[in-house]
Amino acid sequence: MLDSFISSQTRLKLLLRLFLNPASRAYLRGMAEEFHQSTNAIRVELNRFEEAGMLVSETRGNKRIYRANTAHPLYPDIRNILMKYVGLDQVLKEVIGRLGQLDRVYLTGDYAVGKDSGIIDLIFVGEMDKSYLIKLIDKAEKMIHRKIRFLSYDVEEWKKNHRALSDKEKFLLLWEKE
Repeated sequence: MLDSFISSQTRLKLLLRLFLNPASRAYLRGMAEEFHQSTNAIRVELNRFEEAGMLVSETRGNKRIYRANTAHPLYPDIRNILMKYVGLDQVLKEVIGRLGQLDRVYLTGDYAVGKDSGIIDLIFVGEMDKSYLIKLIDKAEKMIHRKIRFLSYDVEEWKKNHRALSDKEKFLLLWEKE
């Protein structure tokens, strides 16, 4: 759906890469390799986004590092559109609202770093009925046409294990109990 509005696949990949996770950073050659595209095509899009104020960059050594400008007035709207494109808004609505005593939900894996792999990796922390969670995940997968992998931890397990996991993976907090 979004790709019908944004005709440039490079532009769409850049948006996902840099706007899905506000902590995401990337440099030109790294994105060229990741997207399997020429540095020239990516440079053109990066320049457009930077001129529009949607990206900010800094130089580190001989690399120019880009990130989303979270202060840009359109940033929240763009991020929400991307969340809908990926289907995360539906997952949150369908699963979290019905699951019970959740403490928090994290996005990890490819989408946590802005890569559109088609597989959404989630971590659920709290007390939940795991068989019901599986049914909800199955329903959400059919709605968003993406595979969802998940891990579930109770709060104590998470406290013991999350440091070891965070050394290997990036985590993006999607939802937290108020």
